[in-house]
Amino acid sequence: MEGEIVNRVAKSGIVNLDLEIFLEGLDLAQIDILDLMGDELILREKPFRELLKSFDWNKYQDKWVAIHTSEEAIIPSWAYMLIGSHLSGIAKKVAFGSADSLRTKYILDNIDNIDLSLYTDERVIIKGCGNVPIPDAAYIAITQKLTPVVKSLMYGEACSSVPVFKKKKN
Repeated sequence: MEGEIVNRVAKSGIVNLDLEIFLEGLDLAQIDILDLMGDELILREKPFRELLKSFDWNKYQDKWVAIHTSEEAIIPSWAYMLIGSHLSGIAKKVAFGSADSLRTKYILDNIDNIDLSLYTDERVIIKGCGNVPIPDAAYIAITQKLTPVVKSLMYGEACSSVPVFKKKKN
């Protein structure tokens, strides 16, 4: 048929990889310790322990929980341990830091566990733009993970990709 539109990208055999898939299933929450301290800037043990006993921890069931402080306050290390002990067996993962740092950990863990056989000897494009911000650490991790097995690695879209790696011919 003359004038038929042919999708050359689909026929090229290029594997498109959107890093957003490595964030699927992430249910993220955060706890700001200052919210648990009221108006105090110094954490006191007895009132803090009482508050933790009456706190509803079930809202963190099966979530990844980031524990942080939004402002400077005097918080002893055992306070983080107490929160962690209350979340033990409830949350999937608990870590100190921002929600962004925990999101980065989640995506890096998932990249580390990918099935490399899906990409062996393939031409792969890592999607460049998307709906969800992807941390730069993820781009480094996926590059390190894939370069030993792929034929070539690119960044962007099939119509305008940036070559990143090409396996040398023996």
